[in-house]
Amino acid sequence: MITVTIVRRAADRRIVSFAVEGHAQYAKPGKDIVCAGVSAITVGTVNAIEALAGVQLPAAMKSGWLSSDIPEQADQAAEEKLQLQLESMVVMLDTIAQSYGKHVVIQEQLLK
Repeated sequence: MITVTIVRRAADRRIVSFAVEGHAQYAKPGKDIVCAGVSAITVGTVNAIEALAGVQLPAAMKSGWLSSDIPEQADQAAEEKLQLQLESMVVMLDTIAQSYGKHVVIQEQLLK
């Protein structure tokens, strides 16, 4: 199963980090559309943030695992672009979880 953890700051619901770990085991490696979809969304979001918001995310990745702490931006416009892309990632992952809930779970944590 793939577990996606979204960590938000309680005061303003800003996403401060996310982590994705595990394998969907929906199909054999190389044919697993659930793993491929989650990977495309998460890695694509990291790449899009760098390309469109100009923010270099400190991301760590290996097989079955991706994690990133989200640096707060002093520039309000960059911060809004960054958060919009992260919220978009959450919506896309929720869409996969709705269809493949036995293989993907999304959990949110609030920081005080």
